[in-house]
Amino acid sequence: MNICVFLSAADLDDRYTRPAREFAKLIGKGGHTLVWGGSDVGLMKVVADGVQEAGGRLLGVSVEFLAAKARPGTDEMVIAHDLAERKRLLLEQADAVVIMVGGTGTLDEATEILELKKHGHTDKPVVLLNTAGFYDGLKEQFRRMEDEGFLPRPLTDLVFFAEEPVGAMAYLEESQGVE
Repeated sequence: MNICVFLSAADLDDRYTRPAREFAKLIGKGGHTLVWGGSDVGLMKVVADGVQEAGGRLLGVSVEFLAAKARPGTDEMVIAHDLAERKRLLLEQADAVVIMVGGTGTLDEATEILELKKHGHTDKPVVLLNTAGFYDGLKEQFRRMEDEGFLPRPLTDLVFFAEEPVGAMAYLEESQGVE
């Protein structure tokens, strides 16, 4: 399975890096491919290292203005012209999407895939990995959107909230029929 992970390129503390590393190992040990923003810094590096060390493949999609931070030694690296093309390429390559902790770029990527799902333009499973309660506020906001009629589909059709990496992977593998 090609698993696209949207996440931060920032250097973060152990409460975020430990679960990210754990999920990366699950990707690698499962024989899956990480599809990610291609950067070799911060949390992106932590996840890429973990996948590679556990025997998984790396498919990076960087963007021209960040190409200097692109990870060397990937199985495949694509350089997009801009962020819109990068998001499109990441999603095209993915069988499933996991949203990890991140900033505005990660939030932009997350809302785009959810908007595509909402309108029936993709049926890829999407997991929001709520590490250390990072997305509790967003989860509450999504529930309010659902309760007040802003979502034409049930929230559970759009995204699965996982508190731990093992739950995220179990959901993805079950949704894709991987045993």
